[in-house]
Amino acid sequence: MPLRWYTVVVETTDPARLGRWWGEALDWQIVHEADDELVIIPRWADEIGPKLTFHQTPPGLVFVKVDHEKTGKNRLHIDLAPHTSDDRDAELARLEALGATRIDVGQGDVPWTVLADPDGNEFCVLASRDW
Repeated sequence: MPLRWYTVVVETTDPARLGRWWGEALDWQIVHEADDELVIIPRWADEIGPKLTFHQTPPGLVFVKVDHEKTGKNRLHIDLAPHTSDDRDAELARLEALGATRIDVGQGDVPWTVLADPDGNEFCVLASRDW
């Protein structure tokens, strides 16, 4: 039987602060919080709840406490896409108002925007990916 993607773990010196930031950015909900860990999942997962099977449950984000600050560029990052192309500029403005910053990682002239969360973790906002 194949493995299932369960979660992405993000190391941070302040799990509550960074986890709440990403929860606000993604409009996800907190499902677990301890001094050294905070877990968020999409709201729709909890709304569907018991109807989901093990393989249907979406991945979450887990923020775990570490003692060291981030150094260097991430080798793995999250890509976000707005619902429609018209939403892209509004979403960029909203994320920046929450504390994200535009950064240059050498991407050049590309159709996406690279941002950093309050801990400096890079992520991208793409054009809409309506399928």
